[in-house]
Amino acid sequence: MASELPRQKRRQERITAEFNLPGMRLDVDAAGQPSVPPAISVIAYGPDGFVEKQVSDISDLITYFANWPVTWVNVDPMGEGPAVRGAMEKFAQVFNLHELAVDDIINVHQRSKVEEYDDHLFVVIRMLIEPNVVDTEQLSIFLGKNYLITFREVPKDCLEPVREKIRKGRGRIRHEKADYLMYAIIDAVVDSYFPLLTVLAERIDHIEEEVLQDYKEQAPSEMYQIRRDVLTIRRAIWPAREALNSLIRDTMPMVSETTRVYLRDCYDHAIRIIDLLEMYREVSSALMEVHFTRASNKLNEVMKVLTIITTLFIPPTLIAGIYGMNFNTNKSPLNMPELNWYLGYPFALLLMVVLSLGLYVYLYWKGWLGDRHGKH
Repeated sequence: MASELPRQKRRQERITAEFNLPGMRLDVDAAGQPSVPPAISVIAYGPDGFVEKQVSDISDLITYFANWPVTWVNVDPMGEGPAVRGAMEKFAQVFNLHELAVDDIINVHQRSKVEEYDDHLFVVIRMLIEPNVVDTEQLSIFLGKNYLITFREVPKDCLEPVREKIRKGRGRIRHEKADYLMYAIIDAVVDSYFPLLTVLAERIDHIEEEVLQDYKEQAPSEMYQIRRDVLTIRRAIWPAREALNSLIRDTMPMVSETTRVYLRDCYDHAIRIIDLLEMYREVSSALMEVHFTRASNKLNEVMKVLTIITTLFIPPTLIAGIYGMNFNTNKSPLNMPELNWYLGYPFALLLMVVLSLGLYVYLYWKGWLGDRHGKH
């Protein structure tokens, strides 16, 4: 026990020199003026236990780096403006983060990607803000030798299952290194899309019933919204698939062969999500085509009825037009002698009815009014 204390002290001194922790205060800016410090939470763990704390001073991290095999540091959003860049520059100085990676953290809406630097690995992935809501945030991950740092865009995430595994010691996470923690976080992010896909599938089934059973005016807007949601998820998960492929394929000292095996399973999940999204997009497109086809057929039926009505009224209109010319019969016996007939008016009406019925029978005989055998 007496020899253990000097060893821990030497480790703290080495970590202090490595990470430049002393004198780094995030609650003041470059000019020494007070600023809003970021919210920092720490989960440090090993096979024998864990500790979970909120840290107000970045120099307190030395204790966790020195005493625990793996330390997970999470940094919550720090607002906007110069104060954010100042705090991030201090983080970069402490953990030797590359300036390009710092820019990617500050300027959110980055594509999922993997970048390898000298002493850390930088991973960006899009994470759902809330379950069952198509809205993503950027999660930035720095993987070091025995630590992992995450920067969230908003103070919400889907990583509570990972924290619970650490707290309760489930699985092998507390027996593995920091790269396995990175896999667990990415796997939780990817798997969080499956409940949302289930919701999308239910919405598509509901709209399918509406489209096939009855014509509804709001169906196109609902289907268009589903297509937008599918494309939003696809834009988030497709680059994540490429990032996972890079972690699996490329040789990176920070990622062990054991962890790569688990990352392959995570990659398979991403492929499955993409396949489901492609299927949903095709189904939504097909439903939209069916909807517009039914709308077109309904319009054709209406036009057919109007055309038939117009056609049946052509003979009466013709006869009424002829006998409405009112030629003077006194001038010539050829000028519409029917005007002087005793039954001229009933004759004109009868002629209109006979011609209309004859035209109706002809249209029916030709099959233009439907099947002559009673099928419509």
